[in-house]
Amino acid sequence: MRQTITQISLTRPDDWHLHVRDGAAMAAVIGHTAKQFARAIIMPNLTPPVTSTAQAEAYHERILQALPQDSDFQPLMTLYLTDTTNPGEITRAKNSGVVFAVKLYPAGATTNSASGVTQIQKTYPALAAMEAHGIPLLVHGEVTDPAVDVFDREQVFIEQQLAPLAAQFPNLKIVFEHITTRDAVNFVLEAGANIAATITPQHILLNRNALLVGGIHPHNYCLPVLKREPHRQALLGAATSGNPKFFLGTDSAPHRRGAKESACGCAGIYSAHAALEFYAMAFEQAAALDKLEGFASHFGADFYGLPRNTDNVTLQRSEQTIPAELPFGDETLVPFFAGEVIPWTAQ
Repeated sequence: MRQTITQISLTRPDDWHLHVRDGAAMAAVIGHTAKQFARAIIMPNLTPPVTSTAQAEAYHERILQALPQDSDFQPLMTLYLTDTTNPGEITRAKNSGVVFAVKLYPAGATTNSASGVTQIQKTYPALAAMEAHGIPLLVHGEVTDPAVDVFDREQVFIEQQLAPLAAQFPNLKIVFEHITTRDAVNFVLEAGANIAATITPQHILLNRNALLVGGIHPHNYCLPVLKREPHRQALLGAATSGNPKFFLGTDSAPHRRGAKESACGCAGIYSAHAALEFYAMAFEQAAALDKLEGFASHFGADFYGLPRNTDNVTLQRSEQTIPAELPFGDETLVPFFAGEVIPWTAQ
């Protein structure tokens, strides 16, 4: 008989894909991440987007000012790649000490991506500079062709854009973010050591039934959208495999309740309030809690060439009820698993 695990001690993890917004909204959510994680890669898709090192440095300072008192959380900033990002900006980013990656959003692919890349070839000078400086490219991997089914956008992106890009820049570090398909898992497995992927809690806990069965569930809507069960199983298998090419990235993305519950609801799931607990739930389903520390705490830091953290966090088998809503500036947001009881609590 398998003994029930009641407590897990982990090297303090990092979140390698996080949205914290700005202003009062950021102040409402940043403490959730800082409580569990030592560092996080901060997404640059503000309005206007963070396209320059100077903007990233200013955003970095605003995040530090919004942190709870005595927090030692470290935001790792990113630049928003555009058709006109130049090699000089990449050099400034490298020398800044606060910018650790550059984010590729295909124009129109997701929230605040209108200023994203229209033709990948236009970014080649910037990508060459990134390859030379060892700066990772973080990829939102979906095509935006309206003729492509929304459930196939990731697969088509791999074939049409990501595979040729990886061949064009064989030494460029690439993080295929929030992967959602078996196709993406296989692409990363077959690629060189310079290509890795992040996996979210929603994509290993839910399949698309959670979005569509019994009505439309807007708080389970994210992009890339949830996929069929075989894809969820493939992602869970990758996350729990112990392969260092796969690591934690929540893609936690807060939106006010009204922006989700509307005729054209925003894409994004807020999971930062209990991120580690959600991953523990998924890893326990796969009987792989012993693999959680590598995925959450080691592999991402190793890929980015940063030191692993030295302090610890503890997960206790103790039920908690997720609040029905959380404060979000002057409004509220609905968190992942709102109103439900989950079996783990981070200490």
